[in-house]
Amino acid sequence: MGRYFYSEVDIKSPWHQVLAAFWQRYPNPYSTHVLTEDVLYREVTPRNQLLSRRLLTKTNRLPGWAERVFPAQMARAVYVLEDSIVDPQTHTLTTKTWNLNHNRLMTVVEQCLFEEDSSRPSWTKLRREAWILSAVYGLARPIQEFGLARFKSNQVKAMKGLEYALSKIQAEALPHLHGDQGESSETHKPLPPQVTPTPTQKPKQFV
Repeated sequence: MGRYFYSEVDIKSPWHQVLAAFWQRYPNPYSTHVLTEDVLYREVTPRNQLLSRRLLTKTNRLPGWAERVFPAQMARAVYVLEDSIVDPQTHTLTTKTWNLNHNRLMTVVEQCLFEEDSSRPSWTKLRREAWILSAVYGLARPIQEFGLARFKSNQVKAMKGLEYALSKIQAEALPHLHGDQGESSETHKPLPPQVTPTPTQKPKQFV
């Protein structure tokens, strides 16, 4: 049957800043397991949607019990495809990621929706779903439990990494907000609200 994960997070930053932080979140001190990221494909559709496909390389440290079961020469790198759709009309970012190798050992499929909060435009809602499956006969259940635990840990790190990127973007925006006092006020453009870094609320998780 596999394992399923669902969470909701309210991010106290406007959607356009969250979108910028999503593209700039690597590298960050919370996601050192992400080694590389490469854009494989990018297209703007007639409906003005941005379609992207990226290849991410991540480390794959096995638990001690798995290292005794699986071959020592098994590759520790995991190659992950990430498809995304940015819709500037609806203010949504939809992503889907899945691993390309080690599929028999474990497959993890994740879907995320970053959406502007219609009742609070300066906030962004994040809904995250994941499915963890294993095809190893006799060991599927413990592998799936391990995969779920690791996914929970990694998604916490992912949120911290996103917040780290957001704080950098907002800090860079502050000098443009204040400017030099001697300059004409006509040279300054107002920034969107919520430029001060703020932590996210505690996520709601359902497993």
